[in-house]
Amino acid sequence: MKFRAALVLLVAVTHSPACATEISGTPRIVDGDTVEIGQTKIRLLGIDAPETDQICLNAKGDRWACGIAARDELTRHSNGQIWECTTTERDQYGRSLASCFIEGEDVSKWMVRSGWALSFVKYSHVYDADEIAAREARAGLWSGSFIAPWDWRHRNKATIMLGAASVPVNAQTILLGAVSASSAPSPECLIKGNISRKGGRIYHLPGQLNYAQINMSKGLGERWFCTEAEADAAGWRKAAR
Repeated sequence: MKFRAALVLLVAVTHSPACATEISGTPRIVDGDTVEIGQTKIRLLGIDAPETDQICLNAKGDRWACGIAARDELTRHSNGQIWECTTTERDQYGRSLASCFIEGEDVSKWMVRSGWALSFVKYSHVYDADEIAAREARAGLWSGSFIAPWDWRHRNKATIMLGAASVPVNAQTILLGAVSASSAPSPECLIKGNISRKGGRIYHLPGQLNYAQINMSKGLGERWFCTEAEADAAGWRKAAR
């Protein structure tokens, strides 16, 4: 009986969420839903923003790096101000899940209502009304066509497009093809993320030994990163050489 009680206690401790922690400071923006304050990596609760190498279509049907735009809009909105964050638990990549505020304004709410992120309905419906408002105003991503970030990370030919009702005939091909594109989506995003059958998810910096040999068009989930912090936050590890 003592052993069983101890086992139950161990399971409870292992699966219980971490206690809420207050963190404040000026963040370094990693992408549209991930920041760092000091040594703490924070993933904003309730929202999902496009990845930095994700491609969308604007109102004219032209390609644009919407993930980078979402990151840059959050950087501009933050503008060096102090964030007040309350963390609850950690995700599978070791990031602290948190609600963050700038002078009382909910950062996640602003991102969704401005059209730079979606309500992450798999986990929360807190920002559903803000997403509806952004869609009706055709704000941010909603001004054109795009794939929901959670679908884009696991996309295939059956993946649906969101946004504009009228799109070019090759829209799906454009939106699906970003991660396996042979060229980087932006001159500032040159880090190659390669999936190795033996080594798992590894990223390579320009100048590293095997960088030039990495094929980004294999269609095995390769992706580009803008910074090492972004790659680390996404659960990838740096190549040894």
